[in-house]
Amino acid sequence: MTHVLFTAVRLHGGQPCDLLVADGRIAAISPPALPEGCEIVDGGGALALPSPVDAHIHPDKTTWGGPWLSREPADTLRELIDGEVAARARMTKPVEERAGALMDRAVVRGTRAMRAHVDVAPVHGLSNVHGVRAAASARAGLLDVQIVAFPQLGLLTEPGTAELLEKSLSEGADVLGGLDPVGVDGDLHGHLDVLFGLAEKASVPIDIHLHDRGPSGVEQVTEIARRTVAHGMRGRVTVSHVFCLGELAGDELARMGDILAEAGVSLATCALGADPVVPFGPLGERNVLVAAGSDGIRDPWTPFGDGDMINRAHLLAYRTDARTDAELAACYDVVAHGGAALLGLERTDLRIGDTADFVLLPGESVAQIVVDRPVPSLVVRGGRVIARDGQLVETAQPLAEGTPIPEGASR
Repeated sequence: MTHVLFTAVRLHGGQPCDLLVADGRIAAISPPALPEGCEIVDGGGALALPSPVDAHIHPDKTTWGGPWLSREPADTLRELIDGEVAARARMTKPVEERAGALMDRAVVRGTRAMRAHVDVAPVHGLSNVHGVRAAASARAGLLDVQIVAFPQLGLLTEPGTAELLEKSLSEGADVLGGLDPVGVDGDLHGHLDVLFGLAEKASVPIDIHLHDRGPSGVEQVTEIARRTVAHGMRGRVTVSHVFCLGELAGDELARMGDILAEAGVSLATCALGADPVVPFGPLGERNVLVAAGSDGIRDPWTPFGDGDMINRAHLLAYRTDARTDAELAACYDVVAHGGAALLGLERTDLRIGDTADFVLLPGESVAQIVVDRPVPSLVVRGGRVIARDGQLVETAQPLAEGTPIPEGASR
């Protein structure tokens, strides 16, 4: 059994204590004696928090670590989609290299897992899935990665996409994605017929981008929830962005919260620019699971984003006008516990028996961390120090043939 003692750490901002980890789990807090051969790591009085999770990111699109990408003006979703296809054609670095650079950045900033939405379309084939899966496999000991096969160009409007989505599930994808059944495909029921049919056949989860706002967006969310129940998929369907919910309040929001909670439909928000943010507080009170993600990072859609989920908690707090310590801490809960629950990962509260996935940060409290956004002094994965002061300690390595991969992380 491997033992590591992290000295002088402050769990959730409490008084300094020593944290004993045995075979990747927290075994004791300030133990009176140490096992023979125990490794000692100085925590330096840093605050310990559960590692965050990026529940919505597009690593195949990123230019992270590459030359600056200038973006053309775009006023509509279709113009953004078409502009991305053109920009991708000019990218010289392969998907694996670009996605891997972004994954490394996420790891050193504390992220322990991500749900990666990866474009699948006839123009791309499955090259993006293969590239992101290769990057993830090389980092299997550092980061868990779920891949969503995402029909960015449309599911029904791009013939052959449905077949590629199905094929992707045997070539590296874990989740089926959808996109604006009305706004992009113009056929709510046709889009969902294909998506839920494929998911039921393959027994995989669904994650649907929904940008459509107003009554149309609400109608689509309601129908997704209805089908989730009808297909026996409670707890396995996510709606991402879902800007229409950010436009609701009072009884309307409460009614939608009850519908989503009853269906077990989860939500992912990214606190983007001028777009509405999912009201995670009122929805959480009605038992709706809400997680947060980065969305696009330095890609044809946006020059912004940095792969840092602590910074994303800051943006979530800023966009929701969080002021009290409790409100600020709630934003960190969304990026840590909300993300872990969405991806089906084990929750860690830094209690005895929990998995030892945590970050050590300079600061007095969770609230201050959300505001100040410090770089983690240590990133710990399963009791191993994998990053220190923004630099990887362990580096990505291609996996040998036959190496076992954590479930849900790589294939």
